[in-house]
Amino acid sequence: MRCREEGFDRIKGSVRQPSRREVMMFGEFEEVVRRSVEISRSGLEADKVMPLSDAVERFVRPGMHIHIAHCYARSCAAINELARQFRGKDPGFTVSTLGFTGTMVSLFFEGLVKKAIATFYGDSYPMPGPNPVYQRAYREGAVEMEHWTILTFSLRLLAGAMDMEYIPAKSLAGTTMERENSDDYYVADTPGGGGIGMVRALRPDITVLHAWASDPAGNVICSPPYAENATSARAAGEGALVTVEKIVPPEFVRRYSHLVKVPSYLVRAVSVAPMGTHPGGMSNFGLEGEFMGYEVDREFLVGVREACRDEEKLKEWLREWVFGCADQEEYLARLGHERIWYLKGKSAPDSWTSELEDALEDVNPGPEYNQVEMMVAVGARVIARKARENGYRTILAGVGASNLAAWLAYYDLMEKGHDVDLMAEIGFYGYSPQPADPYIFNLRNVPNCRMLSDVNDVLGSLVGAESNRCVGSLGAGQVDRYGNVNSTAVPEHKLLLVGSGGAADVAAGAREVVILLDHLPVRLVEEVPYITCPGEKISAAVTTRGLLEKRDGELVLTGYFPEGDGDGEAEVAAIKENCGWDLEVAPDLERIEPATLDEIRSARMFDPHGFFLGKGA
Repeated sequence: MRCREEGFDRIKGSVRQPSRREVMMFGEFEEVVRRSVEISRSGLEADKVMPLSDAVERFVRPGMHIHIAHCYARSCAAINELARQFRGKDPGFTVSTLGFTGTMVSLFFEGLVKKAIATFYGDSYPMPGPNPVYQRAYREGAVEMEHWTILTFSLRLLAGAMDMEYIPAKSLAGTTMERENSDDYYVADTPGGGGIGMVRALRPDITVLHAWASDPAGNVICSPPYAENATSARAAGEGALVTVEKIVPPEFVRRYSHLVKVPSYLVRAVSVAPMGTHPGGMSNFGLEGEFMGYEVDREFLVGVREACRDEEKLKEWLREWVFGCADQEEYLARLGHERIWYLKGKSAPDSWTSELEDALEDVNPGPEYNQVEMMVAVGARVIARKARENGYRTILAGVGASNLAAWLAYYDLMEKGHDVDLMAEIGFYGYSPQPADPYIFNLRNVPNCRMLSDVNDVLGSLVGAESNRCVGSLGAGQVDRYGNVNSTAVPEHKLLLVGSGGAADVAAGAREVVILLDHLPVRLVEEVPYITCPGEKISAAVTTRGLLEKRDGELVLTGYFPEGDGDGEAEVAAIKENCGWDLEVAPDLERIEPATLDEIRSARMFDPHGFFLGKGA
């Protein structure tokens, strides 16, 4: 096993032996002291290092419930190995994971998954959207697909880790997920009256996890943010298979014990897989002197996304990147040194300056703008206004245009002296977003956080607790007149969208929520066919044509975007015509001021490639 030959033999020799002086000063106790000092500085005897192919062959069996962990990294190397070994064998796996995204399509496409448990099924990078592979599985009923929210999913793992049959979770109340998951969810009576939602523990057979490092025994070092954390390793009945960037000596683990998230007794195997989360990225925050981080491979993920639109192209992609590579070493050789070092360099916190400089050469500086840019600008104004009027001090943003609106609102509030902190569900708190990449989980933003935590902390407490002072900013597939949001599915047409992600958690916990979406009849509907988020706390919807605000329980038109110098009659008529219900117009209807040059340039600074905004006017 090369990883052992190259790592462990060298590592063991590096353990410092006690000096003669340290053991020659205790008289009759010298021998006892010598032995105890030597033992205290040594590592555990267990050696679980093995090639990834051996680990999967030894510990993964057909019919198992496999959990693919997010802490925050995900083991794409292990996903590839699972696909290689079980392709064409109909293993009937149950696979749970926070989100089926990126290269996980191989597990669906190659028929490895019988049942899927997740919060999101689709493409998440560089912009969110449905994926044809998951849509086809949903439409044909080839895979049983469960939908959860990020918080309820994470809490289920926590319950499993704590050996509790159920755990309280309030995010499902009023959603379609509440009914769909009735076998694993019920409402319990409370002593004070009323009820509280309870979700069943999630206990996989085995967890697959990627991390920065481990000693040979399996004490695993992860860096924040932690997303669902490593609770799945504790919840799993047969422990964890761990892939790491590097095997390290015992004293390294002790030096970074505050970052150890999985103790060795839970680990079945440790396999070295450099860049094992590629095409995802890894932040080295807290470990800067030890490892080089690497950024998300945007071009690679765009390639996967495009391949999924055509079955033959996807087969070709899988032949090249999964089945055409015997292991992670061949995968990285195919990726190439130039690409690898580019991704490592891009992970530097200030690398955005070069990317922005290059991208701005093709960006229109304004003052022209398109409908999406106007929506983002107005969304930011609405969020900022609500924060000032109601004393909100945190903003939790979803993905897409809603994230851009939150970022613009943040900088506007801070510039005007209103303290506010941005949050992202995987564990970002108090970050200042950097230009050039609008992706909500952009790892360049990690060093700018005031706090790094996990899903349970951010969504469960900072958003969900009674003490929260949070306004949410979310995207939506559809919204109805009552503010109910659908981002999951249109069952009547067997159409899968993506799923809740953390949206339902934000809608259940935040003080109020602003949503952003295109103004189309298919998006603004009389009644949503699937309730991802109940509309109770949805107070405003900013569309590409105007502003709808909740009055007497229904969304009404309170502002329109001007398209000329007229009195707005044509704009209002178009807004009503492109709404799926008889939209009421408020008596105090306002003509909303056009996007300013500063708003336009700020939005394009964050999204110079036009992933969310398009290419401008």
